[in-house]
Formats: sequence, C-alpha cells, structure tokens
Amino acid sequence: MIGWLTGYDAAALQAQLSARTTFEQFFAEAPALNPARAGITGTICGVRIEAIEEPLMREIRYLDKLVDELAKGKAMGKVLREG
Repeated sequence: MIGWLTGYDAAALQAQLSARTTFEQFFAEAPALNPARAGITGTICGVRIEAIEEPLMREIRYLDKLVDELAKGKAMGKVLREG
C-alpha cells in the first residue's frame, strides 16, 4: 500500500525507516507519487482530505486514510482504488 502511494519498493522503504527520515523527507524523496492518490477522499480525524491545502499534510492524510481503510477491513483492491 505504501509502495502504491509513493513508489518506494521494499528495500527503499526499509532504507527510509532505518534512516529515520521525517515525513517531509519521505514524501519529498518518494520515487513516484501515484497520481491516483488524488482520488482518495473523505475524512480522517474529522478533516476532509480534499480540503487540506498544505501539500505535506495532504500527503500524510492520504497515507492515514489508506491505513484506516485497511484497518477497517476494506479489501486491498478497494483501498488502492482499483476499479
């Protein structure tokens, strides 16, 4: 799911975790932010994702929303907006 959102493969993601990068660095260095992430809508923590103006916070909330949907038992295909 994180790979879908950011383009990181498992090794690159592990390197980011090991380096203890900040969210700002993590998203700035993402190999290929998925353009379909703009289709992630709804609320997370009471805030509408599509209304978030600050770009970094919007990226963080995209990730939050995907994790939240997966945790609620939504099928991975639905979480990743596959059809």
